[in-house]
Amino acid sequence: MKVDELGVGIMRAEARAVVLSGILAALAAGRTALAEVPGVGEPAPDFRAITLVGTRLTLADFKGQVLVLNFWPARCTSCKAELPVLDSYYQLQKRVGLRVIAVPPADTPRWRPLQHAASLLTITVVREFRGAYGAFKGLPTNYVIDRGGVLRYANPGPWTLEDLNRILVPLLREGVPAPEQTQGRPALAMRVAGQQLP
Repeated sequence: MKVDELGVGIMRAEARAVVLSGILAALAAGRTALAEVPGVGEPAPDFRAITLVGTRLTLADFKGQVLVLNFWPARCTSCKAELPVLDSYYQLQKRVGLRVIAVPPADTPRWRPLQHAASLLTITVVREFRGAYGAFKGLPTNYVIDRGGVLRYANPGPWTLEDLNRILVPLLREGVPAPEQTQGRPALAMRVAGQQLP
Protein backbone atom coordinates (compact mmCIF):
# COMPACT_ATOMS: atom_id res chain seq x y z
CA MET A 1 0.00 0.00 0.00
CA LYS A 2 1.37 3.39 -0.96
CA VAL A 3 1.52 6.35 1.45
CA ASP A 4 -1.16 8.19 -0.53
CA GLU A 5 -3.52 5.21 -0.38
CA LEU A 6 -2.87 4.86 3.35
CA GLY A 7 -3.65 8.56 3.88
CA VAL A 8 -6.91 8.24 1.91
CA GLY A 9 -7.81 5.11 3.89
CA ILE A 10 -7.24 6.91 7.20
CA MET A 11 -9.30 9.88 6.03
CA ARG A 12 -12.15 7.56 5.06
CA ALA A 13 -11.95 5.81 8.44
CA GLU A 14 -11.99 9.19 10.20
CA ALA A 15 -14.97 10.30 8.10
CA ARG A 16 -16.81 7.06 8.97
CA ALA A 17 -15.98 7.62 12.64
CA VAL A 18 -17.41 11.15 12.49
CA VAL A 19 -20.56 9.90 10.77
CA LEU A 20 -20.87 7.01 13.22
CA SER A 21 -20.41 9.30 16.23
CA GLY A 22 -23.09 11.60 14.78
CA ILE A 23 -25.48 8.68 14.41
CA LEU A 24 -24.73 7.50 17.96
CA ALA A 25 -25.25 11.02 19.30
CA ALA A 26 -28.59 11.23 17.49
CA LEU A 27 -29.63 7.86 18.90
CA ALA A 28 -28.58 8.92 22.39
CA ALA A 29 -30.56 12.15 22.01
CA GLY A 30 -33.56 10.13 20.85
CA ARG A 31 -33.17 7.79 23.81
CA THR A 32 -32.99 10.81 26.14
CA ALA A 33 -36.11 12.28 24.57
CA LEU A 34 -37.93 8.98 24.99
CA ALA A 35 -36.75 8.70 28.57
CA GLU A 36 -38.40 12.04 29.34
CA VAL A 37 -41.81 10.55 28.54
CA PRO A 38 -43.00 8.98 31.81
CA GLY A 39 -43.39 5.24 31.92
CA VAL A 40 -45.66 3.02 33.96
CA GLY A 41 -45.22 3.83 37.64
CA GLU A 42 -44.29 7.48 36.98
CA PRO A 43 -46.46 10.61 37.13
CA ALA A 44 -48.73 10.72 34.08
CA PRO A 45 -48.01 13.50 31.59
CA ASP A 46 -50.55 16.28 31.40
CA PHE A 47 -52.80 16.58 28.38
CA ARG A 48 -55.26 18.98 26.81
CA ALA A 49 -58.43 17.73 25.19
CA ILE A 50 -61.57 19.22 23.70
CA THR A 51 -64.74 17.14 23.66
CA LEU A 52 -67.12 16.99 20.73
CA VAL A 53 -69.32 19.57 22.49
CA GLY A 54 -66.38 21.92 23.15
CA THR A 55 -65.59 21.20 26.81
CA ARG A 56 -61.89 21.62 27.59
CA LEU A 57 -60.23 18.94 29.73
CA THR A 58 -56.82 18.43 31.35
CA LEU A 59 -55.39 15.75 33.61
CA ALA A 60 -56.17 17.93 36.65
CA ASP A 61 -59.91 17.57 35.90
CA PHE A 62 -59.64 13.87 36.82
CA LYS A 63 -57.77 14.19 40.12
CA GLY A 64 -58.91 11.52 42.57
CA GLN A 65 -60.43 9.36 39.80
CA VAL A 66 -59.18 6.41 37.78
CA LEU A 67 -58.86 7.55 34.18
CA VAL A 68 -58.69 5.40 31.04
CA LEU A 69 -57.40 7.06 27.87
CA ASN A 70 -58.55 4.94 24.93
CA PHE A 71 -56.93 5.79 21.58
CA TRP A 72 -58.41 4.51 18.33
CA PRO A 73 -55.99 4.15 15.44
CA ALA A 74 -57.08 4.80 11.87
CA ARG A 75 -59.18 2.00 10.31
CA CYS A 76 -59.55 0.22 13.65
CA THR A 77 -61.83 -2.79 13.28
CA SER A 78 -61.30 -4.09 16.82
CA CYS A 79 -62.47 -0.73 18.23
CA LYS A 80 -66.01 -1.53 17.09
CA ALA A 81 -66.05 -4.49 19.46
CA GLU A 82 -64.05 -2.81 22.23
CA LEU A 83 -65.99 0.44 22.61
CA PRO A 84 -69.34 -1.08 23.65
CA VAL A 85 -67.56 -3.26 26.24
CA LEU A 86 -65.64 -0.27 27.59
CA ASP A 87 -68.78 1.89 27.59
CA SER A 88 -70.82 -0.72 29.49
CA TYR A 89 -68.00 -1.20 31.98
CA TYR A 90 -67.81 2.56 32.51
CA GLN A 91 -71.56 2.74 33.20
CA LEU A 92 -71.17 0.11 35.94
CA GLN A 93 -68.05 1.59 37.54
CA LYS A 94 -68.43 5.37 37.19
CA ARG A 95 -70.02 5.62 40.63
CA VAL A 96 -66.75 4.42 42.19
CA GLY A 97 -64.58 6.88 40.27
CA LEU A 98 -63.92 5.45 36.81
CA ARG A 99 -63.66 7.93 33.95
CA VAL A 100 -62.96 7.19 30.28
CA ILE A 101 -61.83 9.43 27.43
CA ALA A 102 -62.01 8.00 23.92
CA VAL A 103 -59.63 9.59 21.42
CA PRO A 104 -60.31 8.99 17.71
CA PRO A 105 -57.54 9.43 15.12
CA ALA A 106 -56.46 13.05 14.69
CA ASP A 107 -57.02 12.79 10.92
CA THR A 108 -60.68 11.73 11.20
CA PRO A 109 -62.15 12.94 7.88
CA ARG A 110 -65.80 13.35 8.92
CA TRP A 111 -66.97 14.47 12.34
CA ARG A 112 -70.72 14.05 11.79
CA PRO A 113 -70.65 10.21 11.78
CA LEU A 114 -68.32 10.35 14.78
CA GLN A 115 -70.76 12.62 16.62
CA HIS A 116 -73.56 10.15 15.92
CA ALA A 117 -71.46 7.24 17.20
CA ALA A 118 -70.43 9.27 20.27
CA SER A 119 -74.08 10.03 21.03
CA LEU A 120 -74.63 6.28 21.50
CA LEU A 121 -71.86 6.13 24.13
CA THR A 122 -71.72 7.42 27.70
CA ILE A 123 -67.91 7.71 27.74
CA THR A 124 -66.38 11.05 26.76
CA VAL A 125 -65.27 11.29 23.14
CA VAL A 126 -62.87 14.08 22.21
CA ARG A 127 -62.24 15.78 18.90
CA GLU A 128 -58.83 17.16 19.83
CA PHE A 129 -56.14 15.71 22.10
CA ARG A 130 -52.63 16.96 22.84
CA GLY A 131 -50.23 15.18 25.14
CA ALA A 132 -47.46 12.58 25.33
CA TYR A 133 -49.79 9.70 24.50
CA GLY A 134 -50.75 7.99 21.26
CA ALA A 135 -52.01 4.86 19.54
CA PHE A 136 -49.89 2.07 18.17
CA LYS A 137 -50.42 1.52 14.47
CA GLY A 138 -53.48 -0.61 13.79
CA LEU A 139 -54.30 -1.29 17.46
CA PRO A 140 -56.38 0.54 20.02
CA THR A 141 -54.09 1.71 22.81
CA ASN A 142 -55.10 2.15 26.43
CA TYR A 143 -53.49 4.13 29.21
CA VAL A 144 -54.69 3.97 32.82
CA ILE A 145 -53.95 6.74 35.31
CA ASP A 146 -54.65 6.09 38.98
CA ARG A 147 -56.31 8.38 41.53
CA GLY A 148 -52.95 9.89 42.45
CA GLY A 149 -52.04 10.82 38.85
CA VAL A 150 -49.61 7.94 38.30
CA LEU A 151 -49.54 6.09 34.97
CA ARG A 152 -50.33 2.50 35.94
CA TYR A 153 -50.95 0.81 32.57
CA ALA A 154 -50.00 1.45 28.94
CA ASN A 155 -50.65 -1.21 26.35
CA PRO A 156 -51.77 -1.69 22.74
CA GLY A 157 -54.64 -4.03 22.05
CA PRO A 158 -58.36 -4.02 22.72
CA TRP A 159 -59.77 -4.44 26.23
CA THR A 160 -61.54 -7.62 27.21
CA LEU A 161 -63.80 -7.88 30.24
CA GLU A 162 -61.09 -9.92 31.98
CA ASP A 163 -58.51 -7.17 31.29
CA LEU A 164 -60.82 -4.49 32.62
CA ASN A 165 -61.46 -6.40 35.85
CA ARG A 166 -57.81 -7.39 36.34
CA ILE A 167 -56.41 -3.90 35.79
CA LEU A 168 -59.14 -1.50 36.89
CA VAL A 169 -60.81 -3.14 39.90
CA PRO A 170 -57.68 -2.97 42.14
CA LEU A 171 -57.17 0.69 41.18
CA LEU A 172 -60.82 1.53 41.83
CA ARG A 173 -60.52 -0.04 45.28
CA GLU A 174 -57.59 2.24 46.16
CA GLY A 175 -58.41 5.44 47.92
CA VAL A 176 -57.34 8.93 46.96
CA PRO A 177 -53.80 9.60 48.20
CA ALA A 178 -53.56 12.11 51.02
CA PRO A 179 -51.99 15.28 49.52
CA GLU A 180 -49.46 15.71 52.36
CA GLN A 181 -48.24 12.12 51.99
CA THR A 182 -47.85 11.74 48.24
CA GLN A 183 -44.51 13.45 47.72
CA GLY A 184 -42.21 10.74 46.40
CA ARG A 185 -44.25 7.83 47.78
CA PRO A 186 -47.69 7.68 46.13
CA ALA A 187 -48.01 3.92 46.58
CA LEU A 188 -47.46 4.20 50.34
CA ALA A 189 -49.96 6.99 50.79
CA MET A 190 -53.00 5.15 49.44
CA ARG A 191 -56.00 4.83 51.73
CA VAL A 192 -58.68 2.19 51.29
CA ALA A 193 -61.84 3.55 49.69
CA GLY A 194 -65.06 3.17 51.66
CA GLN A 195 -67.07 2.18 48.57
CA GLN A 196 -67.49 -1.43 47.51
CA LEU A 197 -67.24 -2.52 43.89
CA PRO A 198 -69.92 -4.72 42.37
